[in-house]
Amino acid sequence: MNTFAKARSKWVGVALIAIALIALPFALASVGTAWVRIANFAILYTFLALGLNIVVGFAGLLDLGYIAFYAVGAYAYALLASPHFGLHLPFWVILPIGGLVACVFGVLLGTPTLKLRGDYLAIVTLGFGEIVRIFLNNLSRPINITNGPQGISRIDPFRFGSFNFSRSETIFGLTFSGPIKYYYILLALLLLAILVNLRLQHSRIGRAWEAIREDEIAARAMGINTTHIKLLAFAMGASFGGIAGGMFAAIQEFISPESFVLVESVMVLSMVVLGGMGNVWGVVLGAVLLSFVPELLRYTVAPVQHALFGRTIIEPEVIRMLLFGLALVLMMLYRPAGLLPSAVRKRELARTNGSAE
Repeated sequence: MNTFAKARSKWVGVALIAIALIALPFALASVGTAWVRIANFAILYTFLALGLNIVVGFAGLLDLGYIAFYAVGAYAYALLASPHFGLHLPFWVILPIGGLVACVFGVLLGTPTLKLRGDYLAIVTLGFGEIVRIFLNNLSRPINITNGPQGISRIDPFRFGSFNFSRSETIFGLTFSGPIKYYYILLALLLLAILVNLRLQHSRIGRAWEAIREDEIAARAMGINTTHIKLLAFAMGASFGGIAGGMFAAIQEFISPESFVLVESVMVLSMVVLGGMGNVWGVVLGAVLLSFVPELLRYTVAPVQHALFGRTIIEPEVIRMLLFGLALVLMMLYRPAGLLPSAVRKRELARTNGSAE
């Protein structure tokens, strides 16, 4: 009976969460369409964080240039679904292509960095991210491939025949705006990404990544092909970034190299660290918090200052970054494993603290 009650309460909880997620965009739309767009970008960042978690959380490989794969996927979609080259392929064809191209770039990054770890790996991946951004910024001459700093505009949105995701439509008496329609397809892809991550974490490949993260020499001695397994981590993590980049290009309908700067990589890495490296649900929590909380501050800091002082003393962006930095410092001091750490990392930190004492 206890088992049946637990199973029933579990499914009741799942049903309530599903209802809340389905109703969320309409509740946000009642406040303002901007909040639905914020929710969409929160889903995109969660998708990115799940991809980076494969590299950083599962395999223990520090990657500071992850946003480069996001850029590759975005430009792959833009070039194949815009008037720039006159190609207008359907999105369900381009998204896998973007993921595949990003996967190839992941292998290209991973191959020369197989023997690097820690700070050296971070520096190399940081350089890779900047190289990709600079190339995108300059590949406009002598052949105009990326249109340089002007970016690519008039990118095709998602379409299913005559069903256009960028237009508002009324279905069963409910008005579905463009952002609301994108919300549901993004949510479906995110749930698929979570399922893939959970399956990977508990698979033989996931255990091999964990072994490499703990002790690469011991993992090699146990017969794990560390070269192939590390390249697989880079490739799979990059493919997530490529698919997310394609979705970003379709939603924005415009991209430029300035959307893929180093700060974006740092933000995605912070989401993984804040939530808990190696724990899928922790990463989801960290991504949601760092996506929504800054926007709440953006909308509340200025009015509060006007109410107290009659003018804006400190810009909302400055306060946002100050609080963001303070939150990271406090996390490193009091919860270094993250808000929802994986069981393995929690034991590791407890063991380390115990030996230090």
